[in-house]
Amino acid sequence: MNPWHDVRLLNATANALMAVAVCAMLSAGCWWLAQRPAFALQVVVVEPISTLQPLTHITAPLLRSAASGPIRGTFFTVDLEAVRESFETVPWVRRAQVRRIWPNTLLVGIEEHHPLAHWSDGRLVNREGELFVANPEEADAERALVEFSGPPGSEADMTRRWRELSEQIAPLNLTIESLTLSPRHAWTARFDNGLTLLLGREQDVSIASRVDRWVSVYSLAQARLSRDAVSVDLRYPNGFVVRAPGALDQTPRKPAAMRAVSAPQGATPRPTAVTLRPSTARRTP
Repeated sequence: MNPWHDVRLLNATANALMAVAVCAMLSAGCWWLAQRPAFALQVVVVEPISTLQPLTHITAPLLRSAASGPIRGTFFTVDLEAVRESFETVPWVRRAQVRRIWPNTLLVGIEEHHPLAHWSDGRLVNREGELFVANPEEADAERALVEFSGPPGSEADMTRRWRELSEQIAPLNLTIESLTLSPRHAWTARFDNGLTLLLGREQDVSIASRVDRWVSVYSLAQARLSRDAVSVDLRYPNGFVVRAPGALDQTPRKPAAMRAVSAPQGATPRPTAVTLRPSTARRTP
């Protein structure tokens, strides 16, 4: 059958062509309207994503520099993803959100990095355990930062350990100055009073349990020693060793609560080291 004699086919073809023509006209009209000067972007508003966390490190010149490049086109044609990526390259910016505000405004929400520690390569670590690059002097002006040192990729684990350890030692009014993770995953912490805490590795008795045991007798240990301890070794399953050179010089005898334990394998015994084992300490089978 000749298609030119098929009325239904001819009507369907005509309707399809009409629809294509209408869509093309609408597209052209929308494109023309989107290019009108009335919809040119005139205002870029920058504000913190959270009103509880004001922006403290980000400056207006840095933001103007980030906004000058990718903001092209009008309200309808601007590339929001490019604008977001540009703002996230600004130092101290952790995350950016961009949205349109009718008829000619862009609203940029900024979340800042909140520095927690210096990393061993000169970068900074934020409180989410992420590395970022910024001027360390600006971070130190806010407050003293912790020193982190560990294998590449361990910054998140170190942040979690810092947070857990800080909560455990809160009753002692101590502050962590540095936290180190060795290639063999042994932990060491140094506090603001000069005390070094040898945490070792996770074992049958967890690091958290060993720290809790030490915290529970900290006051007793301080009272029994004639001077401040230099280090505390928690790498034992059922006790810990306190090293305080000369602390026992004026002590007539070893208190009953203090018992010597064998040193860890490969460690050198020290004559001034004593172990304080609380009566409630848990023992590892």
